[in-house]
Amino acid sequence: MKAIFFLTVLLHIVMTVHSSAAAILKGHSAGMAYRLDEVADSLGTVWGMAFISPTALLVTEREGRVRRIDLGSGRMDDIGGVPPVRDRGQGGLLDVAVPPDYAEEGWIYFTYAKEQDGQGLTVLARARLSGKTLTDWQELLATQSASTADVHFGSRIAFDDRGHLFFSVGDRGKRENGQDLSSHAGKILRLNRDGSVPHDNPRIGGSGLPEIWSYGHRNPQGLSWDGGKRVLWANEHGPRGGDEINVIEPGGNYGWPVVSHGKEYWGPLPVGEATSKPGMLDPVKVYIPSIAPGSLLVYTGGAFPNWRGNLFSGALALTHLNRVMLDDRLQAVGEERLLEELDERIRALAESPEGYLFLSTDSGRVLVLKPDR
Repeated sequence: MKAIFFLTVLLHIVMTVHSSAAAILKGHSAGMAYRLDEVADSLGTVWGMAFISPTALLVTEREGRVRRIDLGSGRMDDIGGVPPVRDRGQGGLLDVAVPPDYAEEGWIYFTYAKEQDGQGLTVLARARLSGKTLTDWQELLATQSASTADVHFGSRIAFDDRGHLFFSVGDRGKRENGQDLSSHAGKILRLNRDGSVPHDNPRIGGSGLPEIWSYGHRNPQGLSWDGGKRVLWANEHGPRGGDEINVIEPGGNYGWPVVSHGKEYWGPLPVGEATSKPGMLDPVKVYIPSIAPGSLLVYTGGAFPNWRGNLFSGALALTHLNRVMLDDRLQAVGEERLLEELDERIRALAESPEGYLFLSTDSGRVLVLKPDR
């Protein structure tokens, strides 16, 4: 009887290990086989992800939590020291990012929705991680974007290789903010990493807020710096139709709400005056119908060599991983929709040091896409 009992237990263990090691799904793209595995589940809405070591992934949950996932053991630690956030509508604790020299400086950057006099606004801050606690918390910029509308916070962060950071702020549900240079709403901002304003920011019109790098945006939730080509990429939510991918130029006006490819939610009428207008920059790619892009990443890794230089976005409304191929002139020349059978709202993306593609879903999962060899 004991032998049968231990044999049954051993069989259960083998089956459990086999089950946990089984891929969620498999597929092929650009001549390469991939598999999708689960890293963690039962989280909140994972809005941002950042690698703080080759085996440690830091994630933010919109509800106001930060967790560290040990990719070797699967252990998750709650991280303390997080300030209160305005967890309403699309707001809450949003992006997390680390600069290329994180190992030397130790600064971790966050964006979140903050409560101020009954309104919410997008804030950029940074802190250091000591054990399981965030310390030395510094609020770098409380943007001029306060509103009672808990929508369109933007809030992605990207770093270039010259000591600057970029982060996005949505129009906060007020369309005219996109063209209002006295507001940070509807803009992409550029700062030095300590929160000061770079001396070579464009100073648009001579009277705009000094942090503004580009304007005329609706709700940019994806930012990615391509160091090889020295290009800043952004994607943003359009209205009903008209999501965009843009190359971001200093001082550039991207048109919202004067130009748009989208339509009103309440009827089949176009938003704005036209889809293009002199003095306003056209998108590299437009999505009609909307995919609702929740992130953006320029793939640079070695795990999937045929994807190098491609753009990846998580799609919220159309529940897939979106891949866009570019030519030498940075024009979109192809598109592929991956993981549609997963049927999950894919929000955040992160590339691991070995080139695996990590993604989060609004159902509280963290997944990893890796080669299936």
